[in-house]
Amino acid sequence: MSLVPYHRLPTEQRHPRSADLDRLSPEQLIALMSREDARVVRAVARSRGAIARAIRLIAHGLQCGGRLFFLGAGTSGRLGVLEAAECPPTFHTAPSLVQAFIAGGRCAVFRSQEGAEDRADDARRLVRHRVRTGDVVVGIAASGVTPFVTAGLSEASKRGAGTILITCNPRAVSPAHIRIRLAVGPELLTGSTRLKAGTATKLVLNMLTLGAMVRLGKTYGNLMVDVRPTSNKLRARAVTMIRQLTRCSEPDAARLLHAAHGQVKSAVIMAAQDLEYPAARRRLARTGGSLRHALARRR
Repeated sequence: MSLVPYHRLPTEQRHPRSADLDRLSPEQLIALMSREDARVVRAVARSRGAIARAIRLIAHGLQCGGRLFFLGAGTSGRLGVLEAAECPPTFHTAPSLVQAFIAGGRCAVFRSQEGAEDRADDARRLVRHRVRTGDVVVGIAASGVTPFVTAGLSEASKRGAGTILITCNPRAVSPAHIRIRLAVGPELLTGSTRLKAGTATKLVLNMLTLGAMVRLGKTYGNLMVDVRPTSNKLRARAVTMIRQLTRCSEPDAARLLHAAHGQVKSAVIMAAQDLEYPAARRRLARTGGSLRHALARRR
C-alpha cells in the first residue's frame, strides 16, 4: 500500500468554482476555463527566477558538451517528448542533443499507460544507460511525487548531471538542483492535470528550450536562423531571412541559400563579408555558431 497521501496533493483537490461543471453551458464553461488559464500565466510569471536559473543551467550544460533530457510520465512525459522533437527542426540540433524519457516507452506517447509512472526502476535503468556527467535532466511531474520522475532525477544527480524539476505542487520535495514549482491551483476537472498543469508545463518548457537556444546562438534577434529548410514554407522563410539580413533580392537569396547548403547563417555571412561557403563555416565555428558575433568579426 502506498505511503503517499495522494488525497492531500494540490493536484487532487476539488475546485470550488467547478462543482457544477456538468451543468454549465458551453459559454459558461469557456468563461470559467479562460479565467483559470489566466491564473496559469500568473503562476508561471511568479516562478521566473527559478526558470531563469534553469535556462542558465541547461545552456551551460549544452555549451560544455552535455545533452538535455526530459523525463516524465503520462501527459508530462508526452510534453517532454514533444519538446525534444521540436528542437531539431527549429534549432538544427542533432537528435541526440535533446532527448526524452517517457514512462512506458514509445507506445505510451500514443496510448496512455498510467501504471508506468510507478516504475521507479525503469527510470533508474534508463538514466544509468543514457545519462552521463555534464548532462541536464528535466523531470516533469505535475503532482511532484511521480516515482518514475523522482527516481530518475535522483539517479541523474548521482551520475553528475544537472537536475531540474517542473511541478504544480508548491510543496513538492525533490532531489533536483532547481525546482520550478507552479502554483496553478486545483483543476476544474479534479485531478485532470492535462489541463492547467499541462498548460503551465508547456509554457515553462517553451521558455527553457528557447532561452537555452538563444544563449547558444541559435537565433539572431527574433529570427530562426538555424531552421532546417525542409519544406516549401521553411525554404521561403529561410529566403526571407536572408533578404532581411543582407538586403539582397529574392533570386540572390535563393542562390545564397543553395550555395550554403541550406544554412541561413552561412548564407548571410557569405553575402555580408564576401566569403565562400567553407570560409563562412569557419568564421561561424570560431564564434561558437553565433551569427551576431560572426558578423561583428571582420577578420
